[in-house]
Amino acid sequence: MLINKIALALAIIGCINWGLVGLFSFDAVAWLFGGTGAILSRIVYTLVAIAGLWCVNLLFRDDEEMASHHA
Repeated sequence: MLINKIALALAIIGCINWGLVGLFSFDAVAWLFGGTGAILSRIVYTLVAIAGLWCVNLLFRDDEEMASHHA
């Protein structure tokens, strides 16, 4: 499903950003969009959070259900 791929891509962006914060104290989202309080940064943070929550449902899907979506 397209929404799963979008959610995974956003979750990966979030993972990379948190990795940068943890390793280098560098918030790429804030840097790109004008600071942590900037509206664009807050939108990206919110989209990443929603995507992460959406990805939780992938943990509870059966392998058979996932395979039927790819067939």
